[in-house]
Amino acid sequence: MDARTLSELFQARTRLTPAGEAYRQFDLRTQKWVSYSWADMQERVRHWRAALRQENLPLGARVAILVPNSIEHVCMDQAALSLGMVPVPLHVVDNPGNLAFVIGDCGASVLLVDSWARWSALAPFGDQFGELNCVLVLEEGALAGGHEGDRNDSGAGTRVASITTWLSRAKPDTETDDPESPIDPNALAAIVYTSGTTGRPKGVMLSHQNILSNVEAILQTMEIRDGDILLSFLPLSHTLERTVGYYLAIASGATVAFARSVAQLMDDLKTIRPTLLISVPRVYERAHAVLRETIDRRLVTKWLFAGAVSLGWRQFQHAQGRGPKLPLLLRPVWRLLDHLVGRPVRDRFGGRLRAAVTGGAAVSSDVARPLLALGIPLVQGYGMTESSPVIATNTLGDNDPSTVGHPIQGAEVRIGDKDELLARSASVMLGYWHRPEESQRMVDADGWLHTGDQAEIINGRIRIKGRIKDIIVTSTGEKVSPADLEAAIANDPLFEQVMVLGEQRPYIGAVLVLNRLRWSSQAVELGLDPQSLSSLQSEVAKQWALQRVAQLVRSFPSYATPRAVFLSLEPWTVASGLITPTLKPKRPAIMSFYEKEIAALYAGH
Repeated sequence: MDARTLSELFQARTRLTPAGEAYRQFDLRTQKWVSYSWADMQERVRHWRAALRQENLPLGARVAILVPNSIEHVCMDQAALSLGMVPVPLHVVDNPGNLAFVIGDCGASVLLVDSWARWSALAPFGDQFGELNCVLVLEEGALAGGHEGDRNDSGAGTRVASITTWLSRAKPDTETDDPESPIDPNALAAIVYTSGTTGRPKGVMLSHQNILSNVEAILQTMEIRDGDILLSFLPLSHTLERTVGYYLAIASGATVAFARSVAQLMDDLKTIRPTLLISVPRVYERAHAVLRETIDRRLVTKWLFAGAVSLGWRQFQHAQGRGPKLPLLLRPVWRLLDHLVGRPVRDRFGGRLRAAVTGGAAVSSDVARPLLALGIPLVQGYGMTESSPVIATNTLGDNDPSTVGHPIQGAEVRIGDKDELLARSASVMLGYWHRPEESQRMVDADGWLHTGDQAEIINGRIRIKGRIKDIIVTSTGEKVSPADLEAAIANDPLFEQVMVLGEQRPYIGAVLVLNRLRWSSQAVELGLDPQSLSSLQSEVAKQWALQRVAQLVRSFPSYATPRAVFLSLEPWTVASGLITPTLKPKRPAIMSFYEKEIAALYAGH
């Protein structure tokens, strides 16, 4: 960690372990996983850097990257960093309108995309790309219209080239061409755009020092070995994956395997058998929901599951120093139940996880407790894009899933007005791109980052209570945290997506998107036609849903129990503008989309 820039970090790793496995990627042509050593990556990055240098761009030029997690993403990122340029990672699942806004807002000079179709969808927004000089396409083959080589796209006045053509024109740099360190550690290393749940995305400016200080602090907390392997599926446009799943892996020498897709994640887990997994809570929630659905079908299995979780939790608590050992007579029972229930669950994740890191949102205790009890080493942390991102985390040896752990090394935290958590460290952003007023509101004159989260600090551990702005206050004065309520309802695999509401309303209501296949079988049980949309709006379906939801939220105060629901089978998508690329619901957009249906939930009250 003597590296002062991210480029130096990469160079140091390639010198230290040139023969070590850096990345593993699935080759669609051969249908095989291919390994790349650090020496291989060094040579590839030199070639990309030589090609990028020929664009004659100034220091600080922005390079937008719109490709899935891959060695090509790494090559462009490292090439740009080594030349003092600024990578701007983009969400590959975002809609063209949002992507066009970000490309124009950051003033990207170069754009790397994965396919011709992707560029064709963006080209109509060309009048927003004032500074875009070059578009590079990974996909082999001809440009749109059948022309080989470069061309000027009339939609954007931009040179478009295949990556093969672009690289073929550059002579790879030699070993002596590796930059020594002409880059200021406080210079921009990335502009990472937030998801924009309530408006246009904001560009978070992170310096080399911001990210490296976060990496170093995490290394003091997590033991990561050069034999570890991470399965990378959270997009590299997400700061958690970018810092912990990418730069931290370079610092530690761990191997990163790029998952083929979220749909193939379970197969990739079994094939790669990662030792470290980094994810947002939704993946663990899904795994738990499928597990519970399987268990609930069989009474005997349900009994075994309950016993394994009960004894496994006591064993976990003892390991954490918070409970006594299991009585001697119960230990063989626990070992048997762990073999029958715990081991198959661990095998679903590859069978050798040392740590399953989660962040980006809270994991409910209903999910965390059974997974920990069955031997999934779930470690919850806390952070945000504006802090590079980690602020606090639990550790394997000091793990309290009801909290987000202690602040990482070098991070200060305190509680401000309205119980807001404030944080200060070397990892706090430089500010928002071209938004000085918002930057000053987010980071005050004393350097405190205003997280917007309500929290309490007990014996040094941080417990997040909810978002300040997301608290629902009903017309009766009751306060409800929608995130906690939504997480509890989403534990049921029948409810794909959930949004609760009730601000200045007499009671809590909910909009629920049902799993289409599961609804089909449920509708038959209720005596309804699963093919008829009117069945969803029948009183029978609504009462069934309310009863099911009431059971899921029975641990909440009675005033938090939804009293009215609207049911739908149409999922919220990024393309429809109802969720962000990180799958967070855009509450204002959903409220507007269902304006009439929501009004009907409160008609007459």
